[in-house]
Amino acid sequence: MSDAAEITDTVKTSVIVGQIQSFAAGGVGGVCAVLVGHPFDLIKVRLQTAEKGVYSGAFDVLKKTVARDGILGVYRGVTPPLLGVTPMFAISFWGYDLGQRIVSAVTPVAPSGKLSIAQISAAGFFSAIPMTLVAAPFERIKVLLQVQGQSGTNKYSGPFDVVQKLYKEGGIRSLMRGSLATLCRDGPGSAIYFATYEYLKHELTPAGQSSSLGAISFAGGMAGVAMWIAVFPIDTIKSQLQTSETHTNIARVTSSIYKAGGVKAFFPGLGPALARSFPANAATFVGVELTHKFFDKFL
Repeated sequence: MSDAAEITDTVKTSVIVGQIQSFAAGGVGGVCAVLVGHPFDLIKVRLQTAEKGVYSGAFDVLKKTVARDGILGVYRGVTPPLLGVTPMFAISFWGYDLGQRIVSAVTPVAPSGKLSIAQISAAGFFSAIPMTLVAAPFERIKVLLQVQGQSGTNKYSGPFDVVQKLYKEGGIRSLMRGSLATLCRDGPGSAIYFATYEYLKHELTPAGQSSSLGAISFAGGMAGVAMWIAVFPIDTIKSQLQTSETHTNIARVTSSIYKAGGVKAFFPGLGPALARSFPANAATFVGVELTHKFFDKFL
């Protein structure tokens, strides 16, 4: 009985260690994503939320932002992502690891232990559920900081000022505005994200060999592109919902966007989002995989 208990404790310890490593690796990947992708994200959000005619396109946003705020202006609003993306990506990759374990426990798994695309997608969707609790408020803070200054005035002095004023205006509910829209975006988005990555990484890696950084980068970049193409309209709705100065909901925002410009109005800033997505997500998965290799080598 003592041997059996010992084995059980070893397995439990191994699972816990694996989840801690996934959490840490996700955090490293998130920091890499922010540093590479934030300028593109700022352009995307400004295009999504600006009044018609304010900008002629992505390069116009870049030109006006740099002229107004200098080159570091492209990193306006970067503090919330740096503070939020670390735990957000950490929770996402931890949730994905946990999701894989749950899927493996409740559905048949191939003798090789490899999950099917459907199983990977389910695990990816699961990862978005805990992540939303962190993502929604940080996204709210980030987009409010990103869009201010377009009319020449700044309402907020920084992320903590945003939190203080939002809480004063409407408590936790105001800070969490857009949570459902965030989950609607990140649930299917994460399913596509992880499934695309795992599929491409497998296809680009010769049997019996470890994945190269080139394969990891390409698979990660394409995973980001696939995700954004699929969920971009929901992201536009989320951005407008979170920056609205009046109380509204998903249905009203969706109707307002469609009335303003039809289907095309759901895709402003798609170019910058895709331009950001490939390098940012390539950096994410390189950071994640290198962190896992570091743990495997030294722990």
